[in-house]
Amino acid sequence: MKGVALVRGLCALLIGFILILSPAAAAPARAKPVTVGYLAAFKGLDLSIARTHLPSYTHFNLSFANPDAAGAFVREGRLTCMGDETGANLTVAALRASVAKLQAGGAKVLVSVAGGVIPGCSGDWKALLAPDKRAATAAALVDLADQLGLDGIDIDIEGELLTAIDRAGDYVPFIQTLSRALKARGKLLTCATASYEGGMIPVASIPYFDLVNVMSYDAIGPSWGQPGAEHSSYAMAQRDLDLWLARGVARERLVLGLPFYGYGFGGEKANWSYRDLVVAQSAAAKTDLIGKACAGCRYITHNSPATIERKARLAREKAGGVMVWELSQDTPDHALTRAIQRGLSAASGRTND
Repeated sequence: MKGVALVRGLCALLIGFILILSPAAAAPARAKPVTVGYLAAFKGLDLSIARTHLPSYTHFNLSFANPDAAGAFVREGRLTCMGDETGANLTVAALRASVAKLQAGGAKVLVSVAGGVIPGCSGDWKALLAPDKRAATAAALVDLADQLGLDGIDIDIEGELLTAIDRAGDYVPFIQTLSRALKARGKLLTCATASYEGGMIPVASIPYFDLVNVMSYDAIGPSWGQPGAEHSSYAMAQRDLDLWLARGVARERLVLGLPFYGYGFGGEKANWSYRDLVVAQSAAAKTDLIGKACAGCRYITHNSPATIERKARLAREKAGGVMVWELSQDTPDHALTRAIQRGLSAASGRTND
């Protein structure tokens, strides 16, 4: 019996050494990175979906829905304030069809509400999130998710509007209320946030979000920013991820935003999709700047495939994945999407191009 016990002991010791030396045991595999893509309804969902390499994305945010003055998102089978490419409000039936098509490949689909520019058809978000209407607004959003067959809701309240709501003490209680209702149905709650003072979601709201999509772009634009700056540099991505990690976002829930567009200055056309830019400027495929970036200079600032790949690698190392604004702006051969996949794969030793 002593001999048997000795053999068993040696076997157990050997197994222990194997487990200690095993990379899998020492470092459990991280979850697959998320890839979040915004689809702009106002450009046409069918067009945006047709231009997207759907298998490359794990989540799609349909943008943007807003409530009417009474807080309703749907009336008589139509969204009250979510226009298509013609300006007409989308029907529930059309949206359900788009949601089902995107979910068929295994992706999660959310509707993004509010947006950087609130349209004239929208009700007053400040009033709708106040204590007397907060519960009804949250209930209307949950009902919207149920009607459309969504996997969740993305909150994209930004800038001055976000600041005003937060200062009134209404942002965090609304997010708490909405989170509770969505979680009861097994649905997601995500958000988009900037990284400048006055444009950031409050720290107290962070625990309620499944994903925090950091809009790491727009350091400069047609009417804002420091002349001569790049609109979305690699250094900006590094700073933004470090900021949100320090603010308490869990690594696996932190998502780095990537731009599929650029801006022009000094006489160049102001707004560019990457799709159009590479046709007009072939050098855009190799560099982030067309011209010299300086005050008063003529230049275009964007992200080339190499920079997108590098940022995706950074996101794989420091965050849970990447987010794209917005998917219709990629090239017909999906150059930027393929760059994302290379970056996310490179950090984990895989290839997927």
